[in-house]
Amino acid sequence: MRTLGSAIYQRLVIIIPYAWLLIFFLAPFLIVFRISLSTKALSVPPYDPAFNWSDSFSDWWDKLQSMSFDNYTWLAGDPLYFNAYVQSLKISGISTILTLLIAYPIAYGMAQAARSIRPTLLMLVILPFWTSFLIRVYSWMSILSTTGLLNQLLMTLGIIHEPLVILNTNTAVYIGMVYSYLPFMVLPLYSSLEKMDGTLIEAAQDLGCTPIGAFWRVTFPLSVPGVIAGCMLVFIPAVGEFVIPDLLGGSETLMIGKVLWSEFYGNTDWPLASAVATILLLVLVVPIVFFQHMQAKADEKGR
Repeated sequence: MRTLGSAIYQRLVIIIPYAWLLIFFLAPFLIVFRISLSTKALSVPPYDPAFNWSDSFSDWWDKLQSMSFDNYTWLAGDPLYFNAYVQSLKISGISTILTLLIAYPIAYGMAQAARSIRPTLLMLVILPFWTSFLIRVYSWMSILSTTGLLNQLLMTLGIIHEPLVILNTNTAVYIGMVYSYLPFMVLPLYSSLEKMDGTLIEAAQDLGCTPIGAFWRVTFPLSVPGVIAGCMLVFIPAVGEFVIPDLLGGSETLMIGKVLWSEFYGNTDWPLASAVATILLLVLVVPIVFFQHMQAKADEKGR
Protein backbone atom coordinates (compact mmCIF):
# COMPACT_ATOMS: atom_id res chain seq x y z
CA MET A 1 0.00 0.00 0.00
CA ARG A 2 2.81 2.35 0.85
CA THR A 3 4.41 1.70 -2.54
CA LEU A 4 1.12 2.34 -4.36
CA GLY A 5 0.51 5.51 -2.36
CA SER A 6 4.03 6.70 -3.05
CA ALA A 7 3.60 6.07 -6.79
CA ILE A 8 0.31 8.00 -6.86
CA TYR A 9 1.92 10.87 -4.94
CA GLN A 10 4.83 11.01 -7.37
CA ARG A 11 2.48 11.08 -10.35
CA LEU A 12 0.44 13.87 -8.76
CA VAL A 13 3.59 15.90 -8.16
CA ILE A 14 4.47 15.53 -11.84
CA ILE A 15 0.93 16.24 -13.08
CA ILE A 16 0.38 19.46 -11.08
CA PRO A 17 2.90 21.65 -12.98
CA TYR A 18 1.64 20.34 -16.32
CA ALA A 19 -1.96 21.02 -15.27
CA TRP A 20 -0.92 24.51 -14.19
CA LEU A 21 0.66 25.20 -17.60
CA LEU A 22 -2.38 23.76 -19.38
CA ILE A 23 -4.91 25.88 -17.48
CA PHE A 24 -3.03 29.16 -17.09
CA PHE A 25 -0.81 29.20 -20.20
CA LEU A 26 -1.94 26.93 -23.02
CA ALA A 27 -5.70 27.51 -22.66
CA PRO A 28 -5.44 31.36 -22.59
CA PHE A 29 -2.98 31.23 -25.49
CA LEU A 30 -5.43 29.15 -27.57
CA ILE A 31 -8.22 31.63 -26.80
CA VAL A 32 -6.04 34.58 -27.87
CA PHE A 33 -4.90 32.71 -30.99
CA ARG A 34 -8.52 31.93 -31.89
CA ILE A 35 -9.44 35.62 -31.61
CA SER A 36 -6.44 36.55 -33.78
CA LEU A 37 -7.95 34.52 -36.63
CA SER A 38 -11.26 36.39 -36.40
CA THR A 39 -12.33 39.60 -38.09
CA LYS A 40 -13.22 42.92 -36.47
CA ALA A 41 -16.96 43.56 -36.09
CA LEU A 42 -19.34 46.06 -34.52
CA SER A 43 -20.60 43.73 -31.83
CA VAL A 44 -19.96 42.66 -28.25
CA PRO A 45 -17.29 41.31 -28.13
CA PRO A 46 -16.02 43.32 -31.12
CA TYR A 47 -15.06 40.47 -33.45
CA ASP A 48 -16.63 37.83 -35.64
CA PRO A 49 -15.36 34.43 -34.40
CA ALA A 50 -13.54 32.29 -36.97
CA PHE A 51 -15.09 29.24 -35.29
CA ASN A 52 -17.02 28.48 -32.11
CA TRP A 53 -16.27 26.03 -29.35
CA SER A 54 -19.76 24.49 -29.87
CA ASP A 55 -19.06 23.58 -33.52
CA SER A 56 -18.89 19.91 -34.45
CA PHE A 57 -15.59 18.32 -35.37
CA SER A 58 -16.44 18.42 -39.09
CA ASP A 59 -17.26 22.16 -38.81
CA TRP A 60 -13.95 22.71 -37.04
CA TRP A 61 -12.07 20.88 -39.77
CA ASP A 62 -13.81 22.83 -42.55
CA LYS A 63 -13.12 26.16 -40.88
CA LEU A 64 -9.57 25.11 -40.10
CA GLN A 65 -8.94 24.61 -43.80
CA SER A 66 -10.38 28.04 -44.63
CA MET A 67 -8.58 29.75 -41.74
CA SER A 68 -7.58 33.35 -42.41
CA PHE A 69 -4.23 34.82 -41.38
CA ASP A 70 -5.10 38.31 -42.61
CA ASN A 71 -4.16 39.94 -39.29
CA TYR A 72 -0.70 38.40 -39.40
CA THR A 73 -0.30 39.45 -43.05
CA TRP A 74 -1.26 42.99 -42.04
CA LEU A 75 1.34 43.00 -39.24
CA ALA A 76 4.05 41.72 -41.58
CA GLY A 77 3.34 44.49 -44.10
CA ASP A 78 3.31 47.42 -41.64
CA PRO A 79 6.78 48.59 -40.46
CA LEU A 80 5.19 50.23 -37.39
CA TYR A 81 4.73 46.89 -35.67
CA PHE A 82 8.16 45.58 -36.65
CA ASN A 83 9.79 48.74 -35.25
CA ALA A 84 7.74 48.36 -32.06
CA TYR A 85 8.99 44.79 -31.56
CA VAL A 86 12.62 45.80 -32.24
CA GLN A 87 12.35 48.84 -29.94
CA SER A 88 10.84 46.69 -27.17
CA LEU A 89 13.63 44.11 -27.40
CA LYS A 90 16.29 46.86 -27.45
CA ILE A 91 14.92 48.76 -24.44
CA SER A 92 14.30 45.55 -22.51
CA GLY A 93 17.79 44.20 -23.27
CA ILE A 94 19.56 47.43 -22.24
CA SER A 95 17.37 47.71 -19.12
CA THR A 96 18.22 44.13 -18.15
CA ILE A 97 21.97 44.78 -18.50
CA LEU A 98 21.76 48.03 -16.49
CA THR A 99 19.69 46.29 -13.80
CA LEU A 100 22.23 43.47 -13.58
CA LEU A 101 25.14 45.91 -13.24
CA ILE A 102 23.40 47.73 -10.38
CA ALA A 103 21.89 44.68 -8.68
CA TYR A 104 25.04 42.55 -8.54
CA PRO A 105 27.01 44.76 -6.11
CA ILE A 106 23.88 45.18 -3.98
CA ALA A 107 23.28 41.41 -3.79
CA TYR A 108 26.98 40.74 -3.18
CA GLY A 109 27.07 43.27 -0.36
CA MET A 110 23.96 41.73 1.21
CA ALA A 111 25.47 38.23 1.00
CA GLN A 112 28.71 39.43 2.62
CA ALA A 113 26.97 41.37 5.39
CA ALA A 114 26.63 40.00 8.91
CA ARG A 115 23.88 37.42 9.23
CA SER A 116 22.10 39.51 11.85
CA ILE A 117 21.42 42.42 9.45
CA ARG A 118 20.67 40.38 6.30
CA PRO A 119 16.90 40.18 7.04
CA THR A 120 16.83 43.98 7.40
CA LEU A 121 18.65 44.47 4.09
CA LEU A 122 16.31 42.00 2.44
CA MET A 123 13.34 43.91 3.80
CA LEU A 124 14.71 47.17 2.36
CA VAL A 125 14.85 45.57 -1.09
CA ILE A 126 11.29 44.27 -0.83
CA LEU A 127 9.90 47.44 0.79
CA PRO A 128 9.03 49.26 -2.51
CA PHE A 129 6.55 46.46 -3.30
CA TRP A 130 4.42 47.69 -0.41
CA THR A 131 3.56 50.78 -2.46
CA SER A 132 1.46 50.72 -5.60
CA PHE A 133 3.48 50.25 -8.78
CA LEU A 134 1.50 53.01 -10.49
CA ILE A 135 2.17 55.50 -7.69
CA ARG A 136 5.90 54.75 -7.80
CA VAL A 137 6.02 55.39 -11.56
CA TYR A 138 4.00 58.60 -11.14
CA SER A 139 6.48 59.78 -8.51
CA TRP A 140 9.27 59.45 -11.07
CA MET A 141 7.35 61.84 -13.32
CA SER A 142 7.64 64.56 -10.67
CA ILE A 143 11.31 63.73 -10.04
CA LEU A 144 12.40 63.75 -13.70
CA SER A 145 10.40 66.71 -15.02
CA THR A 146 12.20 69.96 -15.92
CA THR A 147 10.97 71.48 -12.64
CA GLY A 148 11.41 68.25 -10.70
CA LEU A 149 13.58 67.34 -7.76
CA LEU A 150 16.49 66.03 -9.83
CA ASN A 151 16.90 69.22 -11.90
CA GLN A 152 16.48 71.40 -8.82
CA LEU A 153 19.17 69.44 -6.98
CA LEU A 154 21.63 69.58 -9.90
CA MET A 155 21.04 73.33 -10.38
CA THR A 156 21.41 73.99 -6.65
CA LEU A 157 24.75 72.16 -6.64
CA GLY A 158 25.86 74.16 -9.69
CA ILE A 159 26.34 71.05 -11.84
CA ILE A 160 23.95 72.35 -14.54
CA HIS A 161 22.65 75.83 -15.33
CA GLU A 162 19.58 74.84 -17.37
CA PRO A 163 17.08 72.05 -16.63
CA LEU A 164 17.75 68.75 -18.33
CA VAL A 165 15.00 67.24 -20.47
CA ILE A 166 14.73 63.70 -19.11
CA LEU A 167 10.99 63.06 -18.88
CA ASN A 168 9.36 61.80 -22.10
CA THR A 169 12.63 60.36 -23.37
CA ASN A 170 14.09 56.86 -23.52
CA THR A 171 16.39 57.80 -20.63
CA ALA A 172 13.36 58.19 -18.36
CA VAL A 173 12.10 54.79 -19.52
CA TYR A 174 15.45 53.17 -18.65
CA ILE A 175 15.39 54.81 -15.20
CA GLY A 176 11.84 53.61 -14.59
CA MET A 177 12.60 50.10 -15.81
CA VAL A 178 15.75 49.71 -13.71
CA TYR A 179 14.06 51.09 -10.60
CA SER A 180 10.92 48.97 -10.97
CA TYR A 181 12.62 45.67 -11.80
CA LEU A 182 15.69 45.98 -9.55
CA PRO A 183 14.27 43.72 -6.76
CA PHE A 184 13.55 41.00 -9.33
CA MET A 185 17.27 40.92 -10.13
CA VAL A 186 18.60 41.37 -6.58
CA LEU A 187 16.62 38.54 -4.97
CA PRO A 188 17.77 35.59 -7.18
CA LEU A 189 21.34 36.94 -7.16
CA TYR A 190 21.30 37.19 -3.38
CA SER A 191 19.90 33.66 -3.16
CA SER A 192 22.82 32.31 -5.22
CA LEU A 193 25.53 34.35 -3.49
CA GLU A 194 24.21 33.74 0.02
CA LYS A 195 24.54 29.95 -0.40
CA MET A 196 28.12 30.17 -1.68
CA ASP A 197 30.76 28.49 0.48
CA GLY A 198 33.20 31.19 1.62
CA THR A 199 36.01 28.67 2.05
CA LEU A 200 36.22 28.40 -1.75
CA ILE A 201 37.35 32.03 -1.94
CA GLU A 202 39.93 31.42 0.77
CA ALA A 203 41.21 28.34 -1.08
CA ALA A 204 41.49 30.32 -4.34
CA GLN A 205 43.45 33.10 -2.60
CA ASP A 206 45.68 30.53 -0.90
CA LEU A 207 46.47 29.16 -4.35
CA GLY A 208 47.59 32.59 -5.54
CA CYS A 209 44.42 34.25 -6.87
CA THR A 210 44.04 37.96 -6.32
CA PRO A 211 40.68 39.11 -4.87
CA ILE A 212 39.53 40.13 -8.35
CA GLY A 213 40.79 36.84 -9.82
CA ALA A 214 38.98 34.86 -7.12
CA PHE A 215 35.80 36.76 -7.89
CA TRP A 216 35.92 35.95 -11.63
CA ARG A 217 37.12 32.34 -11.15
CA VAL A 218 34.92 31.35 -8.19
CA THR A 219 32.23 33.83 -7.16
CA PHE A 220 30.82 34.82 -10.52
CA PRO A 221 30.60 31.28 -12.00
CA LEU A 222 28.77 30.09 -8.89
CA SER A 223 26.32 32.98 -9.20
CA VAL A 224 25.48 32.31 -12.87
CA PRO A 225 22.17 30.52 -12.02
CA GLY A 226 21.09 33.64 -10.11
CA VAL A 227 22.18 35.88 -13.00
CA ILE A 228 20.15 33.82 -15.48
CA ALA A 229 17.08 33.72 -13.24
CA GLY A 230 17.30 37.48 -12.61
CA CYS A 231 17.68 38.26 -16.33
CA MET A 232 14.61 36.16 -17.11
CA LEU A 233 12.56 37.86 -14.39
CA VAL A 234 13.50 41.32 -15.73
CA PHE A 235 13.70 40.86 -19.50
CA ILE A 236 10.48 38.93 -20.14
CA PRO A 237 8.02 41.28 -18.37
CA ALA A 238 9.97 44.34 -19.58
CA VAL A 239 9.32 43.44 -23.24
CA GLY A 240 5.57 43.75 -22.76
CA GLU A 241 5.76 46.71 -20.36
CA PHE A 242 3.08 49.33 -20.93
CA VAL A 243 2.83 51.62 -17.89
CA ILE A 244 6.46 52.81 -17.75
CA PRO A 245 6.88 53.71 -21.46
CA ASP A 246 3.43 55.32 -21.48
CA LEU A 247 4.02 57.55 -18.44
CA LEU A 248 7.77 58.21 -18.64
CA GLY A 249 8.49 57.79 -22.35
CA GLY A 250 7.58 60.25 -25.03
CA SER A 251 5.79 59.81 -28.30
CA GLU A 252 8.99 58.45 -29.86
CA THR A 253 9.17 55.64 -27.30
CA LEU A 254 7.30 52.97 -29.18
CA MET A 255 7.04 49.66 -27.34
CA ILE A 256 4.81 46.76 -28.23
CA GLY A 257 2.91 47.05 -24.94
CA LYS A 258 1.68 50.54 -25.95
CA VAL A 259 0.72 49.25 -29.40
CA LEU A 260 -1.17 46.35 -27.83
CA TRP A 261 -3.09 48.66 -25.50
CA SER A 262 -3.88 51.03 -28.37
CA GLU A 263 -5.29 48.23 -30.55
CA PHE A 264 -7.33 46.73 -27.71
CA TYR A 265 -8.80 49.87 -26.14
CA GLY A 266 -8.20 52.66 -28.67
CA ASN A 267 -9.16 50.93 -31.90
CA THR A 268 -11.10 48.04 -30.25
CA ASP A 269 -9.50 45.79 -32.86
CA TRP A 270 -9.28 42.65 -30.74
CA PRO A 271 -8.29 40.31 -33.61
CA LEU A 272 -5.30 42.47 -34.59
CA ALA A 273 -4.32 42.99 -30.95
CA SER A 274 -4.49 39.23 -30.39
CA ALA A 275 -2.21 38.70 -33.39
CA VAL A 276 0.25 41.22 -31.88
CA ALA A 277 0.13 39.33 -28.56
CA THR A 278 0.61 35.95 -30.25
CA ILE A 279 3.70 37.14 -32.13
CA LEU A 280 5.03 38.72 -28.92
CA LEU A 281 4.74 35.37 -27.17
CA LEU A 282 6.55 33.63 -30.02
CA VAL A 283 9.29 36.27 -29.92
CA LEU A 284 9.74 35.64 -26.19
CA VAL A 285 10.07 31.89 -26.72
CA VAL A 286 13.58 32.41 -28.16
CA PRO A 287 15.11 34.10 -25.06
CA ILE A 288 13.20 31.74 -22.75
CA VAL A 289 14.67 28.68 -24.50
CA PHE A 290 18.11 30.34 -24.50
CA PHE A 291 17.95 31.14 -20.79
CA GLN A 292 16.73 27.63 -19.97
CA HIS A 293 19.60 26.16 -21.98
CA MET A 294 22.05 28.38 -20.09
CA GLN A 295 20.42 27.42 -16.78
CA ALA A 296 20.77 23.71 -17.59
CA LYS A 297 24.45 24.18 -18.46
CA ALA A 298 25.04 26.12 -15.25
CA ASP A 299 23.31 23.39 -13.22
CA GLU A 300 25.48 20.72 -14.85
CA LYS A 301 28.64 22.66 -13.98
CA GLY A 302 27.43 23.08 -10.41
CA ARG A 303 27.07 19.33 -9.87
